[in-house]
Parts: sequence; C-alpha cells; structure tokens
Amino acid sequence: MPSMAGRNKREVRRILVIKLSALGDIVQAEGAMHDIRRHHPEAEITVMTTPPYRRLMERCPWVDRVLIDPRASRWRLDRMLALRRRLRRQGFDLVYDLQQVGRTDFYYRWFLRHTPWVGGARGCSVHCRRPPDRCAADHFAICLEQAGVSVVHTRRCDVSWMTDDVGDVLAAVGLAGDPYVVLIPGGSPEHPQKRWPHYRQLADLLRQAGIRVATVPGPGEIDLCRGIGGEVLLEADGGVLDIFRLAGVLKQAALVVGNDTGPTHIAVHLQRSGLALFSNHIPPTFSGIQHGRFDWLEQADLRDLAVATVWQRLAPLLAHCRRPET
Repeated sequence: MPSMAGRNKREVRRILVIKLSALGDIVQAEGAMHDIRRHHPEAEITVMTTPPYRRLMERCPWVDRVLIDPRASRWRLDRMLALRRRLRRQGFDLVYDLQQVGRTDFYYRWFLRHTPWVGGARGCSVHCRRPPDRCAADHFAICLEQAGVSVVHTRRCDVSWMTDDVGDVLAAVGLAGDPYVVLIPGGSPEHPQKRWPHYRQLADLLRQAGIRVATVPGPGEIDLCRGIGGEVLLEADGGVLDIFRLAGVLKQAALVVGNDTGPTHIAVHLQRSGLALFSNHIPPTFSGIQHGRFDWLEQADLRDLAVATVWQRLAPLLAHCRRPET
C-alpha cells in the first residue's frame, strides 16, 4: 500500500471525504474538513454522505462536490457493484474516512483497496482507529496529524456558514434586537432518556428574571415547546424551521440550554455560550462539547436533575441575557 509520507500535495488532485451521519457527528467533523481543505487548497474535494445531509454538505465551503451513498444493504450485490463502479470512475487520489465504521472499512477493502486511505480500516495507508473514550474531533486531529495535515480547526469547529437570516422570524415575535435564551427540550424519540423533563420550570424562572425565552421545535415537537411557554419560533405558515434557519436563531441567541441532541451541538460548534444536560447515555466529552464555549451537567437519570441545580449553574451566564432597562 502506498505510504502517505512525503507525498507531494500537488499529486493529490481528487480527494474523497467520507462522512455519512449523524447530524451531531457531521457538525463535529466540520473542523477536520476545514483542515483538509487548507492542506489541499487546489484539490477537488468530494464528500460522500447520506441523503438527509445532502443540503448541509452542499453548503459546506470546504468541499466542492457531494456524492450520495444510499447505504444499501451490503447483501445487495447489484447495488454494491454499482457504487463501486461509481467510486472507481471518480479517480480519487486519496480518501479521508471520517466515518470509520464497518461499512466504510468494507468500502476500503472491496472498492478502493489501492487508493491511499486515511481511516480505521486495517491495512490502509494511515491506520487510526477511534477508541471508545475519545471524541470525534480529538480522534480526527490525531488521524490528520499522522497523515501530515496541519491541525488548526479540527478541535475548534465553527459552522457559522450554516446560518440563514432569521430577521423575519424574530421580528414576528418581538425578539428582533433583544437578547433571548433558546431552550432545546426535544431530541431523538429513540432516546427519551436524553430529555430533561423540567424545562417548563426553568422557563418560568428565566421569565421571572426578566429574560426572554424562545424554543425552536423540530418535527413533532411543537406541542412540547408550546407547553414550556415563551416564544415558539416557526415559519409564517406554522412549519418548523429548517436546519439553516435553526442555526440562524442559535447564532443570535445570548445563551442556549439544551439536551444532548443535534441542535445543541450545532450551538456548541457555532461557538455560542450555553449549558447542555446529559444523561448517562454517553459521557459528555465524547460529544466534543469541551471544544466549544458550553458548560454541561451530567445526571444518570435526568429526571433526578433538579431545576435548582441547573439554575445555579446558569446564574453566572445570565447577566448579558437580560433586556436593558429603558
């Protein structure tokens, strides 16, 4: 297998970056993609992702093209052969595997075995398998350093390029120009243990302190957010904001408080201030939260995390969230 050592960057004309899912993980890979772009400024960089993240990756300024992996079953030999032909036709000079799972190891062994590959597959040019106690950003930094890539942004993502203008959304509820706190009470329905159940009480305390409260529901979360109170930020037609408008709301927030869920991690990597609430589902530092400006609390069962405990941790952060006296 060709070594990466001493490889002339001018020889690398076409690069494949693999990042299939999920939202929080893709956001955490933004800095690695930025550093790959810096290292290969003249190369054409293609990112292979899955359909839900096409639009996000099409906007990413560090890549040139997006290729979709439909993630067909590996037992569907017809689809696997079609994907192999498609990848081989691209003529990639180098692959950065930022997914590093069994599926992408399979792609290395059976699709692009003779292409220099940075990832977790045995036998690849730069082998760097993620241990179970390391966050993705720290792992990517180690992999890139081993591949000779200078690490500048990998541990300090900034997804400000995700944000769309939300002036109309904020003006519709009287928040334009005012500081506000965003609460993120939802999360994956598959992981209800990651939802803190006391946001209504927290919202009451914030409002009593003269702080404006807003929520940005995802699909199926509008009633949950209405039950908390404050301003529920939606499109004019009553629909939920897309990911770019969501990022716009988070970017302008004075503070964000949320569960261990994708929108919270977007706020982290927008370099906003905030507080995240974790159950024992995963260790907080596994999510990469330590590479932003967020603080966090961890409780094995979030039902046992007292509102008073959350309020005490928030208190030092709230001074700049209050509306100025007129």
